Amino acid sequence: MNRRDFIKKSAFIASIPLGLSVANTALAKSSAITIPRLVPRQSGYLSWLEGQAPAASFGTTWGQPWAQGALKAKQALKLTSQTGQNIPLQTWPTAYWPDGSIKWTAHAVPANANLGEQFKVEKGQPSSATTPVVVNDNGDQITVDTGVIHCSLLKAGHNIIERLSRNGKTIAKDARLVGLRQDKAESEPENPANIEQFKSKLNKVTVEKSGPIKAVIKIEGVHQTTSKREWLPFTLRLTFYAGDSNINISHTFIYDGDDQTDFIKGLGLRFNVVQNDELYNRHIRIVGEEHGLWGESPQGITGLRRDPGQAVKDAQIAGIATPPLSSWDERVSSRMHWIPVWNDFTLSQLSANGFSIKKRTKAGHAWIDADQGHRASGVTYLGGVSGGVLFGMRDFWQLHPVQIDIRNAGQPLSEGTLWFWSPEAPAMDVRFYHDGLGQETYDQQLDALNITYEDYEPGMGSAYGVARTTDFSLNVLDKTPSREEIVELADNVRQPPQVIAAPEDFLASGVFASMFSLPDRSTPQKRAIEDRLAWQVEFYRNQVDQHHWYGFWNYGDIMHTYDADRHVWRYDIGGYAWDNSELSPDLWLWLSFLRTGDANTFRLAEDMTRHNRDVDIYHAGKYKGLGTRHNVQHWGCSAKQLRISTAAYRRFHYYLTADERTGDVLNEVVNADEALASLNATRKVARVNPLPGKATMGVGTDFGSAAANWLTAWERTGDKQYKQRLENAMKVIGAHPNGFFAGAFGYDPKTKTLLPYPETKPTISHLNSVFGLIEICAELNQLIDVPEFKAAWLRYGRFYSASKAEQQTEFGMSFRGNSLTVAHSRLTAYVAMQVDDNKLAKRAWSEFNKNSGSKITIGTNRVSGPIVLNPVDEASWLSTNDAAQWGLAAIQNLALIGSTLD
Repeated sequence: MNRRDFIKKSAFIASIPLGLSVANTALAKSSAITIPRLVPRQSGYLSWLEGQAPAASFGTTWGQPWAQGALKAKQALKLTSQTGQNIPLQTWPTAYWPDGSIKWTAHAVPANANLGEQFKVEKGQPSSATTPVVVNDNGDQITVDTGVIHCSLLKAGHNIIERLSRNGKTIAKDARLVGLRQDKAESEPENPANIEQFKSKLNKVTVEKSGPIKAVIKIEGVHQTTSKREWLPFTLRLTFYAGDSNINISHTFIYDGDDQTDFIKGLGLRFNVVQNDELYNRHIRIVGEEHGLWGESPQGITGLRRDPGQAVKDAQIAGIATPPLSSWDERVSSRMHWIPVWNDFTLSQLSANGFSIKKRTKAGHAWIDADQGHRASGVTYLGGVSGGVLFGMRDFWQLHPVQIDIRNAGQPLSEGTLWFWSPEAPAMDVRFYHDGLGQETYDQQLDALNITYEDYEPGMGSAYGVARTTDFSLNVLDKTPSREEIVELADNVRQPPQVIAAPEDFLASGVFASMFSLPDRSTPQKRAIEDRLAWQVEFYRNQVDQHHWYGFWNYGDIMHTYDADRHVWRYDIGGYAWDNSELSPDLWLWLSFLRTGDANTFRLAEDMTRHNRDVDIYHAGKYKGLGTRHNVQHWGCSAKQLRISTAAYRRFHYYLTADERTGDVLNEVVNADEALASLNATRKVARVNPLPGKATMGVGTDFGSAAANWLTAWERTGDKQYKQRLENAMKVIGAHPNGFFAGAFGYDPKTKTLLPYPETKPTISHLNSVFGLIEICAELNQLIDVPEFKAAWLRYGRFYSASKAEQQTEFGMSFRGNSLTVAHSRLTAYVAMQVDDNKLAKRAWSEFNKNSGSKITIGTNRVSGPIVLNPVDEASWLSTNDAAQWGLAAIQNLALIGSTLD
């Protein structure tokens, strides 16, 4: 097929004039990408992210914003359901305005709250929980009672949960972390690997919240091998809600091994279930894809040569107690001992696109293939008619390789293991992917950068210190749920329901400096921009699935640049592969969500945050607090920088969800600026330090990142030391003759002081503003009154994209390197809005349209075999850098100067 024929056979890419929308083109018919309809949201009310209330109601937590001065500290809040009922509510502040009023609150409601589809939080006294969650610290253990289940947690030893009971009866016990370590990447017959077991060892147990609606227990520890080596430090959080039978468990571990000898062969959560029922009244239920369910008993009584009776068979299939054995057909009841007992079951999901279920009677005998499927939900019930545990894992198949094991289902004490690294998969290998290719000197490394875009340096592609979080659920039940109930409960596990405020309320609150507006399709020009914004989100959602951006270390991230010749993203080419927050796709997605309330946008942004906060940041070791630039491996690039670890990208998720793990990471980076003293990001190009003995802080990516960390710490705690850091730095920048055109400052991490370099010419960098600096400076100017800083920022915005003549007049020189004009159009727009300059606003729109002229490109080509392995919708003209920065510019230009677009 020649190129002309190929183009004819592909769906075409549409260029939408500024007077047309997607509906006016053939794109809607030609492309697999569609623009979703938004769920209606009502101002002043909360609603469920996906629109409908969940069928099964667990306890729930969410965050919501407040305008400055609207809510005072310690002011009581109540929750009113859609039917007018006062629902029990637990509230705590998560951020403050400068005047001490509340900026963000977090809220928790009990299980079965019956909120309806729209509900409201307002000032007033909340009702009390009928059965509050009660936490007791008894010295060597902590007990939690939700009113439905009772949990005993140990403070030392190997077991995390000693006992789980319901109605006074023990259902499960001895929950612990387990794993396998292999000393070689591959075990070969002539050179077999040694495998060693390890399990959890508790070091510290803390009650973080004690109710009355929500209780959180934090457990810190390490994994201990059989040889007593301690490694892989972990943090577990167990969350309980009043009236709930479910326990949410968040597990985070940090890789701190030797990547040449420490290969994780298995990593999982294991617990025992007490079996009190007859073998034929015990049940195994495994949720497959969507609402598919595999259900059997350890001792099946259907399909036999003799029939026990229809009522007996129906009961076992339904998961309810069978009629008494004496009522069965005697030809079956007298021969029960001849019916095999299936003790062991395993579900393995080693890739994103296939799982298998197998079973055996017991160890030492063959496994029997039971069934296969595409994408398992990772939710399983182990127990019987008098009780058991429904357990599962969020993002199960997405985080492959994963596995669920059930052992001894026919014994008095059964065992369930949820493996978040399957022991049936190859051992986890985090070694760097090449041998350095002879890049020993900075000159060689810079030259190699010119071909593969990879910033390599020996020894700096280490995974030591990266982390991963996995979320589990243990639901302690007093009977086997019906098949319909199980799939409803599974929905809550694989994608926990989320409560959100309306976009109008996010905007009216003034959070994030209101650097967004509501969608506006009132004119053809605005409609074209809105369509492109919506299309970009849907495009990346489809790319995740079409290119299988899944896996334990990968899920949540997206790729950087496309390879139009191979019709794949450049997954294997240096710095073109995993994006690692490069040029702020996180910011683009979160601002897109705030203005639309779109569920798809939220889920894409949340998955990215959950990945980047763990995998792309170092949480231990010499690079702690820094992140890693884009690379074939998430930790592979030698550019370890604040611009990746910055709180600017993760604070959205924390405020919207009150996620404790995200809060931990925000705490970790508060003083990440101290790492600048030991690692200079510009070491390969700036060979001379103008201030020997001091660190270098770039005025763009470094200052913007540190400022975001300090700002987040200040608003989360109200501690004025962080405000002082910000104010001091703002004054130094504002007082400098070149302001933001200074390029960089010296920095003393001990005193948190910026130090002006000796006299230097004004300079500029295209990267300074595109890692959150624009957004953070808008908030700084909103919250802290430093006139000279604001003046310096407005000057930077006015002259960054100004004409050569204007720059020459202002500075006595013009600049090179001030590219990314479309991205920086929002900086021009900010100045135009601040000084009410209509001419400057027109210039901003001209800059925004620089690369597109009078048309906005949108759409994909459909490409299928034999050109590609799987059919894909490609937009080879689009890179993630462009998508993120175009999206941010579009959102902020519409918000700042939308009225001038004609």
